[in-house]
Amino acid sequence: MDASAHQELEQCKVEVQTGQTYREEIPGVVRELVACCLGRDCFDHVSPEPIPSREGVIAIIHRALGLLYPGYFSRQRVDAVNLAYHLGQEAVALFEDLSRQITLSFRHECLRYGLPCLHCQEKGQEEAVLFLRALPRLRTILATDVQAAYRGDPAAKSHDEVIFSYPGLFAVSVYRAAHQLLRQGVPLLPRIMTEYAHSQTGIDIHPGARIGESFFIDHGTGVVIGETTEIGRRVRLYQGVTLGALSLPPDQVESLRSKKRHPTVEDDVIIYSGATILGGGTVIGARAVIGGNVWLTGSVPPDTKVFLKKPELIFRANQVKGDRGQTRDR
Repeated sequence: MDASAHQELEQCKVEVQTGQTYREEIPGVVRELVACCLGRDCFDHVSPEPIPSREGVIAIIHRALGLLYPGYFSRQRVDAVNLAYHLGQEAVALFEDLSRQITLSFRHECLRYGLPCLHCQEKGQEEAVLFLRALPRLRTILATDVQAAYRGDPAAKSHDEVIFSYPGLFAVSVYRAAHQLLRQGVPLLPRIMTEYAHSQTGIDIHPGARIGESFFIDHGTGVVIGETTEIGRRVRLYQGVTLGALSLPPDQVESLRSKKRHPTVEDDVIIYSGATILGGGTVIGARAVIGGNVWLTGSVPPDTKVFLKKPELIFRANQVKGDRGQTRDR
């Protein structure tokens, strides 16, 4: 072995030894992590019972969408011949997946908070069937949302385009499924569902909000709809709209968790981009139009337009240098 090869070999041995030295620090780190888990200052879920799976909930969303919009999101062709078979297979698969995740969510609540036994597995199956029974009603109301998007956006070339590609419809579809589970008293899962839609679309709809039929979010990025928001029928929102709560001192947060903190928007209201509407006592009356970038913490009567005064625009030509280095207006 020549000197160069010998030197490289020795260097490799040094690197291996150095790596081993670093690895030997890992057990000490693990001991500190275990100590943190046994304390009360950090959060963990160290339990023999598994918690609901975020990936499992996301899979449930896509299975539910397959039943809410048959044929749009399935890999196989769906026609009149195989429709009943296809829906039957998908419904059974959704029941199995959903009942397991609901069972885990109820069991998590029972064990962590010492609640009376709910017979979690039976409860999970019962709530999964109730959700399946609600699917025809959800399909009917989502059809009005699709129609509202198509009627409200001249850029939409077909209902199919709306279903396939509009982030607003995806967020609203997930919201309506999550809201149904929330109404049934299922913990954890509804919020996981709507936060997944939030991460995919930039549209944040709390599952506790109450939203009427024919709801349309155009473009959608940055829309926030808080937990106790109430929205009537045929309402249209544009990107960046916030239906939120007023900021509270820390000592008042707990007492207001179950109180109405977000606005009410009545039927046929249009709210343009960037508008911010705050407060549980704020009511936007029917057929009102709220202009872009408006900030509201008070109610608006029906049939009212609210908009900012048109700003003064100044147009000034750029200055350019002449042949002798002198500046002149262009």
